[in-house]
Amino acid sequence: MPKRPPEATPIPDSSLRPNMHKPGAPLPDEPTPLLGNRTPRQFMRRYWQKKPLLIRQAFPGMKAPLSRDELFELADLDDVESRLITHFRDTWNMEHGPFASDELPAVKKREWTLLVQGVNLHDDRAAALMNCFRFIPDARLDDLMISYATDGGGVGPHFDSYDVFLLQVHGKRRWRFGAQRDLSLKPDMPLKVLQHFEPEEEWVLEPGDMLYLPPHIAHDGIAEGECMTCSIGFRAPSTRELTAQFLYHLAERMGDTPANAKAQARYRDPQQEPVTKPALLPQLLLDRVGSILADIKWTEKDIAAFLGSYLSEPKANVVFDPPERALNQKKFVERAKKAGLTLDRKTILLYDKTSYFVNGEAEALTARAKKWLPELADARCLEGKRFVTLTDDSSMTSLLHEWYCAGWIKLDSLI
Repeated sequence: MPKRPPEATPIPDSSLRPNMHKPGAPLPDEPTPLLGNRTPRQFMRRYWQKKPLLIRQAFPGMKAPLSRDELFELADLDDVESRLITHFRDTWNMEHGPFASDELPAVKKREWTLLVQGVNLHDDRAAALMNCFRFIPDARLDDLMISYATDGGGVGPHFDSYDVFLLQVHGKRRWRFGAQRDLSLKPDMPLKVLQHFEPEEEWVLEPGDMLYLPPHIAHDGIAEGECMTCSIGFRAPSTRELTAQFLYHLAERMGDTPANAKAQARYRDPQQEPVTKPALLPQLLLDRVGSILADIKWTEKDIAAFLGSYLSEPKANVVFDPPERALNQKKFVERAKKAGLTLDRKTILLYDKTSYFVNGEAEALTARAKKWLPELADARCLEGKRFVTLTDDSSMTSLLHEWYCAGWIKLDSLI
């Protein structure tokens, strides 16, 4: 096992632990070092999806949320997405994990990078760090990736189709970037490397420094010595993806009920004439199917139901861990009154005016649920004292116990 670099010590548990009283993100009009002493409102209006921003000491005194050894151990897990990118002898190569520690190149060898996706799903410190960016809607937040690189390591000049915050947490990385128009890629490559990279700016980031890049800004990051970088990425589904998933969502909800009898009706063509060109698509078929498709209508409620379910659906590799010996409902309530509870790192809980969406499931937001569920979704926790005030609602305690047994929420140890 390689030795841990002294600078890559884990962050103390208290330094990035999610606040039990409010979300970790700054308030909309609260200046914060995270954004260069700008308010989130100023950042969103001036920079979000508009132009890059370099922020020196966004996190003063920053240390890596995971040590090198801890990151290597994470990359060895089956349910963690990881990639190894090398640039040995001027040749790019990429492999997909999991990787045992002895399968990785030596840490003294130059020009290789380990990328570990979704670290926030597996580590409280990484989840707390990502929590600082919740001034942007959860529906847009994707994950926190950690990139470990040896000297000269990188993934080549490229662009992303989504917004990203690049936070340096250990060592130094030199970033070159620019809003170039030519986004053509080198052919026959295992990576999406730009064919003609023309950077306009260049900065060296040290621990605590952060670079925000909107979509399609070309960039290239090269490690200067051993380094680690956290990338906070955002979801940006394509129009094609959204269209396909939404139409599938609509079709799925056309159930075999009397109310949907029209949707279940079979195609009929009693006026069809005999043909002499049997392989030709008949005009009657085109007209009839066109009429059927034109009759498909949807409302804002349908769109919200789709987005809530789609965006709260866990990724394919996400696995929840139920408690080994789950408490019964009575003991669960007693414990929650004292200790409070938190959403599991992997749980996605969203809501709108009429519904809530948890891990891909949609349910009606009842008048009773409105008293506590939005609070739980926004803060991702309920303190014990707050839980006590809600226990007269048996439907709530029953639902939360069900989520607890599924591993979707955890009983917190703080009182």
